[in-house]
Amino acid sequence: MTEQNYSTIDRVTYPIRKFMQQEKAGGIVLGISVIIALILANSPLSHDYHHFLEHKLGFLFDGKPFLDYTFHHWINDGLMSIFFFVVGLELKREIVGGELSNPRKALLPIGAALGGMIVPALIYLAFNPVGEVHSGWGIPMATDIAFALGVLYLLGSKIPVSLKVFLTALAIVDDLGAVLVIAFFYTSDISMTSLAIGLGFILIMYAGNKMGIRNILFYAFVGIIGVWIAFLLSGVHATIAAVLAAFTIPADVKIKESDYYTKIQKYLSEFSSIDPNNKIPTLTHDQLHLLDEIKKDTNSAIPPLQRLEHAMHPLVTFFIIPIFAIANAGVSLDIDVDQLFSTNVAIGVALGLLLGKVIGVVGFTMAFVKLKIAPFPTGMNVRNLFGLGLLAAIGFTMSLFITSLAFTHEEYMVQAKIGIFTASIIGGVLGYFILSKSSK
Repeated sequence: MTEQNYSTIDRVTYPIRKFMQQEKAGGIVLGISVIIALILANSPLSHDYHHFLEHKLGFLFDGKPFLDYTFHHWINDGLMSIFFFVVGLELKREIVGGELSNPRKALLPIGAALGGMIVPALIYLAFNPVGEVHSGWGIPMATDIAFALGVLYLLGSKIPVSLKVFLTALAIVDDLGAVLVIAFFYTSDISMTSLAIGLGFILIMYAGNKMGIRNILFYAFVGIIGVWIAFLLSGVHATIAAVLAAFTIPADVKIKESDYYTKIQKYLSEFSSIDPNNKIPTLTHDQLHLLDEIKKDTNSAIPPLQRLEHAMHPLVTFFIIPIFAIANAGVSLDIDVDQLFSTNVAIGVALGLLLGKVIGVVGFTMAFVKLKIAPFPTGMNVRNLFGLGLLAAIGFTMSLFITSLAFTHEEYMVQAKIGIFTASIIGGVLGYFILSKSSK
């Protein structure tokens, strides 16, 4: 669209749309959200900020509360379920036809991700072997894909595409690891009845897929009303329900590419032969009918999985993750140093992310290459691999989320968050610097 064809609304929204389409935009918005949370938590509004998050929202049935949770709980179990649903869609897409579909190409980022999860957990446990603080071992295992890729894309074309693909695949496997950790280690007492009901609805969604149901509303209704609520009441974290539901979404199409191309050519030929309605700025009945057919066939040519992922990605990136960050990153910086180091939580998280991620990612990758299990991607060398390892130390979203599951003690949560912030900032800055120098 040329500038002279812009309407007034186009002129207003174009810069916003252009920004949202950039890969680094998610990381920038997330960074701004973290800053807002820190400002709120360290200003005269601090009490109101924390008090607001403790307000409750729920339903009443026969005078009894149902799904009666605080705003903070709704954000972490409700909005973050949507985030994990999109993570599940990305995982399935990568497994079906992406970087994880080719076993040989997938081995290196899978190995790097495993190293980046195992070593940080071991470092944390070395500092916190016993007691309640022991349960925070999952915190440094996570990588924030939005922040890490945001920093990488700031370098633009100076970085080989293979490095961006490698980090994306690593972060996706890392997300899968975080989901499994949450499922097996951060789940409360389980109601087997509710869990069985939830799994029953998962089977209904899977059966719908196999029967050829492509209506997204069917999956949305069964997934939210059936799966999500049942898992929420079962004690198994609701985000696990979101990932399982995502794996039932169809990844195939009703119309193949070649058939779609033939049909669209036919429709366009018919459309051009229709006499336009030049008297008024509306379409004729025949034009409307053809455009409706094009729309139907276009939807049939896009897998429901990709249609959902494409539609929901901006919602997650620019609404859900920023709200989660504002609700969870608010830490008072007026901290007594003795209190901060009264346990080894902060040092365990910080070193787990900063050292553990680098040692794990670089060490396991080099081992896979040396053992000839998988080759280096084109354009990758030890130096920029080290830079990627530092970017993987950016924890934020997933680390903050696991913190909320690992601890009930406010002091431990604050210590973990300080560790996350410290490691993420240092890792991001050093990673950017090393990759920038490497590109030269």
